[in-house]
Amino acid sequence: MALLAVDEALAQLLADAKPLGEEILPTARAGGRVLSRPVQAHHSQPPFDASAMDGYAIRAADVASVPAQLKVIGESAAGHRYAGAVAAGEAVRIFTGAPVPPGADTVLIQENTERLADSAINILQTVAEGRNIRRAGLDFSKGNVVLQPGRILDPAALSLAAAANNAQLHVVRQPKVAIIATGDELVAPGAVPGPDQIISSNNIGVTEIVRINGGETRDLGIVDDDIDHIETAIGAAIENGADILVTLGGASVGDHDLVHAALTRRGMKLDFWKIAMRPGKPLMSGRLQGLNGAPLRVLGLPGNPVSSLVCSYLFLAPLVSALAGRPYQPDIRTARLGVDMPANDLRRDHIRAQIIADENGEPVATPLSLQDSSMLSALARANGLIIREPHAQAARAGEPCEVFMLR
Repeated sequence: MALLAVDEALAQLLADAKPLGEEILPTARAGGRVLSRPVQAHHSQPPFDASAMDGYAIRAADVASVPAQLKVIGESAAGHRYAGAVAAGEAVRIFTGAPVPPGADTVLIQENTERLADSAINILQTVAEGRNIRRAGLDFSKGNVVLQPGRILDPAALSLAAAANNAQLHVVRQPKVAIIATGDELVAPGAVPGPDQIISSNNIGVTEIVRINGGETRDLGIVDDDIDHIETAIGAAIENGADILVTLGGASVGDHDLVHAALTRRGMKLDFWKIAMRPGKPLMSGRLQGLNGAPLRVLGLPGNPVSSLVCSYLFLAPLVSALAGRPYQPDIRTARLGVDMPANDLRRDHIRAQIIADENGEPVATPLSLQDSSMLSALARANGLIIREPHAQAARAGEPCEVFMLR
C-alpha cells in the first residue's frame, strides 16, 4: 500500500467533521464550551440610570456657578434607591452603582464638595449635565443578542451571559473520545513493572491534547495482546457512546499488532493506513458503527510515545476541535535553521527542535541531537517541530524553515 501524503490524510480525516449536536448546561458549568445558539439579554444593563462614582446626585443648573450650597435630602445606595425626587437646591448622597433619583441630571464627585452639616453641602466645582451617570442599557438592552453561536465561553463571555440573566446556555456537545492502550509490555503509572515491561504514558498525553481541544475522554485502560480482549474493549467504546476511538499501539504489521484485525472483525471501514510522515508512519483511520448507528471515528496511533503524541498534535487535535465546534489553526511559523540539514527522503519529517529568538529577536530553530521516536524527554524539551517536506534538498544554517509550534 502506497504511503498517503500528510495533507491528503488530514483532508480525508476532516472532510465531513462538523460540530456534534447540542446540549444545555448551567452557565456556571459551561466554561470552555462553544455556543450553539445566540445568547439574548433578558433585561437591560444597567436596568436604571446608575451612578458611576461616589458623590451627590444633583441638578447641573444648581451649580452653574460656585460656591453653591445645596440641601442634602437623602441617600441612594446600591440595592437601596432614594424613594423621592431631587428638586431645585437639593442633593442626594449617592454611591457607585446606585440608582440616580428622578430630577437629578448629573453626579458630582464627593471630592469636589464640602460637608457643612448633616443636611447641607458646599459645592466647590461646577459639573456638566450627564456626568458620572451610566445610562440605563449602556452595556446592553433587553432583547439584544450579546453573544453569537461559535463563541468559546471564556471568562468574559460567561460573565456577560450571566449578567444578561441566562442561567443556562445551549452549547455544542463535547466529543467523547475513548482511549485504548494495547500491549503485554504496558503497566499503568504507579505499578511495579515486570522485567520485560514499561510504563504506559501515551494515554496521559493524548488525554490532555483531547482536553485542550474541547473533548472529553474515557480511558478504557490497557488491553493485552489478545484479539478477543481488544475486540471486547472496542465494544466497550461503542457502548459508552464514543465519537472517536483512539487506539495506542498495535496498528503496525507485526505478529503482535492485532488492533487492525480486531477492528476489522468489528466491521471497521478503513479510510487510510500508513502516512508518508516521520514520526508516525503507522497512523490508521477508519469508521465503525457506533451507539444507535451513529458514526464512530477510529484513529489508530503508533505505540512509540513521540510518534503517538506528534500524530495527536497533527491529526487528533484538529479532529476533536472540528467536532467540538472550535476553530483550529495550527501555530506554524517561519524561522531560520540553526544548523545545516541533510536532504530529506520521501516522508514529511517533523524534527523535534528548540525555537529560540536570537539577539535580533529572530526565531532560530535548532534540532535536538536525539530524534528517536521513543524519547519523551526530547519531546518535552522541544517547543516546536521543524517541518521538512518530502524530498527537500539539503539546507544550510540560516536558511528559512517552517516550524510547528508545540508551546
